[in-house]
Amino acid sequence: MKLTPRFSLDLLYLVGGVFLLVAAMTFTSATAGWLAFGVAAALTAVAGFTAIRTTQTAVKVGHGLVALAGLWTLVAALTFTGATQTWLVFANAALLGVLAIADLVGHEVTTERVVHELVVKNAPQSHELAA
Repeated sequence: MKLTPRFSLDLLYLVGGVFLLVAAMTFTSATAGWLAFGVAAALTAVAGFTAIRTTQTAVKVGHGLVALAGLWTLVAALTFTGATQTWLVFANAALLGVLAIADLVGHEVTTERVVHELVVKNAPQSHELAA
């Protein structure tokens, strides 16, 4: 089975969100803020690029929301300090994770995904066609 780019990107967003969740509670607020800035910058760039380049509406919406959440994480990481920054990084990381999971679920329940799985799994083998 081949992973689709959307599924792979959603996993990337989820891993980034989980990493920031742990970083927010593990490191000092300054370190967590800079980690949030770096991870959010990367996720915002990837999600924004994907949302712009795709033709599918569901991908545009899902990855566009991830890009907006990443952009807000960038602003919060640079604007706030101390405990406020720690909790904002934590909350924004949770938001990134929830959006990634929501897009993963949306990916898995789409009609074309279900039809693709049915066609691939139930397709006759080439030696069955000859008989």
